[in-house]
Formats: sequence, C-alpha cells, structure tokens
Amino acid sequence: MKATRDSRVWLVMGAALSLMLPQHGGDDGAQEETLSVIVQGADTAAISAAVERVGGDVTHELAIIDAIGAELTKSQLHALKGTGLAKRIYPDAEAHAAQVESELKYKVDKHGRDTFYPTMIGADELHLEGLVATGVTVAVVDTGLWDESSWLSKNMYNQNRLMIRYDAIADAIVDNWHDHRGHGTHVTSVMLSSRRSVNEDDEFTGAYNGIAPDTDIVAVKAFDENGIGTYRDVIRGIEFVVENKDVYNIRVLNLSFSATPQSHYWDDPLNQAVMRAWQSGIVVVAAAGNTGPDPMTIGVPGNVPYVITVGAMTDNFTSEDPSDDFLATFSAAGPTAEGFVKPDIVAPGGHMLGLMKKDSQLAKHYPEFYDGEKFFVMSGTSQAAAVVSGAAAILLQADPSMTPDEVKARLMRTARPAVRPDGKLAYSVFQQGAGLVNIYDAVYADFDTGRANGSLSVDLDVDGTQHYGGPANRDEDGNYYLIGMEGDGLIWNGAYLWEDAYLWDVAYLWDVAYLWEDAYLWEDAYLWDVAYLWEDAYLWEDAYLWEDAYLWDVAMSSMTAVTAVWVEQE
Repeated sequence: MKATRDSRVWLVMGAALSLMLPQHGGDDGAQEETLSVIVQGADTAAISAAVERVGGDVTHELAIIDAIGAELTKSQLHALKGTGLAKRIYPDAEAHAAQVESELKYKVDKHGRDTFYPTMIGADELHLEGLVATGVTVAVVDTGLWDESSWLSKNMYNQNRLMIRYDAIADAIVDNWHDHRGHGTHVTSVMLSSRRSVNEDDEFTGAYNGIAPDTDIVAVKAFDENGIGTYRDVIRGIEFVVENKDVYNIRVLNLSFSATPQSHYWDDPLNQAVMRAWQSGIVVVAAAGNTGPDPMTIGVPGNVPYVITVGAMTDNFTSEDPSDDFLATFSAAGPTAEGFVKPDIVAPGGHMLGLMKKDSQLAKHYPEFYDGEKFFVMSGTSQAAAVVSGAAAILLQADPSMTPDEVKARLMRTARPAVRPDGKLAYSVFQQGAGLVNIYDAVYADFDTGRANGSLSVDLDVDGTQHYGGPANRDEDGNYYLIGMEGDGLIWNGAYLWEDAYLWDVAYLWDVAYLWEDAYLWEDAYLWDVAYLWEDAYLWEDAYLWEDAYLWDVAMSSMTAVTAVWVEQE
C-alpha cells in the first residue's frame, strides 16, 4: 500500500512464533482443512487469478517477494500446483508472545526518570551536542504504540512526529490505535522517548530517556493484542515500509522479533522481504533472539548476513560500575547455519526501563515490573535492537549520506569488545560480535571505517543468482572457528563463561577486523553436514521437506519458533 504524505501512524512487539496451519473445518467436520500459505512466482497477477480459479481465496498481495498470501484446501493446492505458475508454496506462520514468571518486584520513582542505557553507549553526550536523530525517520514493525503518551508521539520540541500508522493486519492506514500488548510501546520508548532525564535533585541533565529523542516514526502494526502475527502480515508490513521510504524519509527499520530458522537464510520468505528492504537503502536492525546462550541460536531475520543483528548485554544492575557487566545469558549466539558470524554487535538489553500503558497485557500479567504509573521494566534482545536502531538514526543525522553497509561498518568498527584484564576477549566473536555499540565513537570516528558486506551482493542474492556462506565452521571436537584465520576470540567451544572482571575496551584493536565478514559462494558441501543443522526434517529445502518441491509437510505444523520470548531480568 502506497501512503500519502498527510497520513499518520505508529508501532512495535515481542513474541514466540508457533508455526501452525489454521484449520477451518465445516460444522459436520466433513470439509477439507483450509491452509494459510504464501505462494511465490514470477507473475503474481497470474497466480492470484489461478488461486481464484481453483476456488481459493487471495488474502495478501506481497509484491516485495513476488508472492501472494492465500487460503486453500489441500486439493486446491494440488490443482494450483498443476498450473505450473507457483514457484514455491510456503506455509504461513503465527507468532505469539511467551512469558516466564518472576518473583522480582520493581519499585520505580514516580517523579523524574533517568534511564541508564543512553549513557552506556555514549548517546547522552551527543544529546548535549544536539545530535538527537533530527530529520531521520525510523519504522517499527510490532504490536502497536501507546500514542497517547506525548513522550512517544511528540519529539523533544513537543512537535508531532508520528508520521503514519499502518495496520498490516487490516491492510489499512488508521487514525488511531492502542498497543494492547505493550511490547511495541516499550521497545519504541527505549529507542526514542523524548522524556527528559533528571539527576538526583530532579534537575534536567540535558539528555533524554530514549536514544534518539527527535527521530520521526512510522508505525506498522503486524501483531495483534495477544502478540500473535503471521508471516504474511509481517511481510506486508515490511513491504509498506519499503514502498513509502521516500515519502517519509525512512532510513532505519527496527525488527524486534525472532523466529527459529527453517531453511537457509535466502529461502525464508520473511528474510527475502528483509533483504529487499536493505537493498532499497534502509538500515535494517534485527534482534538476535532470546534463545541463547548456546551456539547457532540466531533467529530469523537476524540470520540475514546483510542486516545489523544485535545481541544483549547487561550492566548487572550497577550502571556506574562497568567492571561487572556481562553478556546476557538469554542472548542468542552464532554462527549461523551458513557460517556467518552473528550477532554483529551487542547493546544494553537487561532490565530496560521504558514506557507502557497500565492496562497493557504485559503490565497486567507482570505487575511486579510495573511502577503503577507509566514505566515498565523488561529484558531482551528486542530492547537491545531498539538501542541500536536509535544509534543508527543519530549516525544518519550526523552523516545523511551514509549507506546501510557504511552504517553497519561504522557501528562495528567503533564497538567496544568485552576484554579481560590480560587483554584477551572475554567472549568469542560468535557471542559478542564486534562488542558493545558506542554511538559517540561512531559519530566522531577519525578513520575510514569502510563498508560492511563487501564480498556479498544483495542484488544477486535477492534475484537468486548467487547465495553466500560465511567463514565459520566447526571442527571434529565441536569447536567453532573461522576458516583460515587465527586470533583472539576466533575459536569457541560453545560454553558460556563469565568472569567478574572485564571491561568494554575502547583501546582493543581488531587484528582481523572485517575478515570474518568475508563470504563465499554457497556450495552444498561447504560446511557441516546439513543433517546436523536441521534434524527431524527441520528445513524448507526442496528435496527435504516440500511435497514434490512445493508444500511444507503438514506434520510440521506443531513446531514452534521464538520471537522476543519473555526472559528473567538481568
């Protein structure tokens, strides 16, 4: 849907994806099951007509991936296959929020607020200098927004910044909505709340609660009040962002959700839409996922090599003492199935203070984390991704000419890795990537930070001409390493270890900076045995799961994937 400039909207989310095929049987149980699918092919108009001819219903137009969403019975699917028009048929997926109970009770000061995370990445210093993401628009695909909060709907100058609200579920531009879930509001608050930070004397410090308090917002709602969404709706939301990027100057897209990979990155329809967004010139920031700390737990779309994938760290509840910070135990780790190092960077994601309406489901379900007024405490890589989206927006204010590859490179090259007292990395690159993002260093970098993804071509990847594998592999002892490279933090046995004493070192020099981003043309036998990666038929591959290379086996319908699972506060 192409929007007009005077339309308005907002958004955001966190969840656990259940990959299930909806069933619509008749009253007597005799009717065939109806399956929700995504049908991909060269001519979407012809596919739509074919779906209608066989008696199915077209539900979504997903031009961004040359596909449509549809509902058909099994017999209709086989008839559609017989037309020869469908290149691939994917099952649709549903997403829903997952929570974990906790006994921790939070009491938050109901007067002034001072969030710690802008300080942890150097954003507070930039606020004092007027670098607050002015003139940059961030799009957020999630559950919605509490737009009654002026700290969210208005910028630091009390001007409206909510450019447009698009409901991808209803396929409509709307005048207002509510975030009944609350997760989207919280993530957005972390990114751009314009509430002033105050000191112990309740005096304005010159900084703000959010990372990018003056950024504009395009809100895309793709998840409902229960935190449930579908691939079709999320893809349609991303398509809206890409179609309207020039209308609203959308430079950054925040995706605070994550699902278990079912295939190589290029074969997943959601990832295909994400790659289109990156190709269009939008910086895409994705959560690594809350399924760590084990290796190979990076989710979709964080497993896309091009995007900025963000893991989470925490200050261990001591914001003024960085020596006891640690990588959050829930933060997903790499490498990806194709051998790419992920996450790219980490950001604060533990016990994050953000805005939320008191009647939101999360606030009601977890009252121990709500202050009874406007603020809620939540942990996750969703919040860490929001921090980096805000940082990217500030960087684009400082230098609007930067491309997505240049933004990614700058943030990685100026990140601060966790380093032990002996100067060795405290975590491998598969756990912390390049380290903790520092936006102050990124803005004022006095050296050429180059561009990321230099040995990949998103154009060739998107059109299917080439696909890529990264340099990571696993030896016979189970250690993960980078092919042809030696150095600190480049070998990992998969264990999560935390020693009390380490710092995020600004002086650490990456001897292998960006070497781990080198990519190779994908070969089937390039890495570890595929049987190890996707056991129990866990793959969207032609010869593996698809009936006659077309449809996902319905027996897979009970599998689940995780997007922003609720985790204990860290």
